[in-house]
Amino acid sequence: MSVDTATVRRVARLARLAVTEDEVQTMQGELNAILGFFEQLGEVDVSGVEPMTSVIPIEMKKRDDAVTDGHKADDIVANAPATDDHFFLVPKVVE
Repeated sequence: MSVDTATVRRVARLARLAVTEDEVQTMQGELNAILGFFEQLGEVDVSGVEPMTSVIPIEMKKRDDAVTDGHKADDIVANAPATDDHFFLVPKVVE
């Protein structure tokens, strides 16, 4: 795959980058080099290779999946003008 100057300008516009004509030519070469590298990676045979999360085998730290209120309910509603049992009270808007 090759990137043309129109694509470089479009990507620069989407990224909100102001680029000059010289920069467009430079970016075109850089983007083509990056895409060429990805094409090389696609040629690598990875059959039989398991996905990994780290370069060394480690066990992920896990915590109990428990629902809690964070024990901060009093702190959260502390500055509210009106509360009821850790809920904000707001005026009725719709009749």
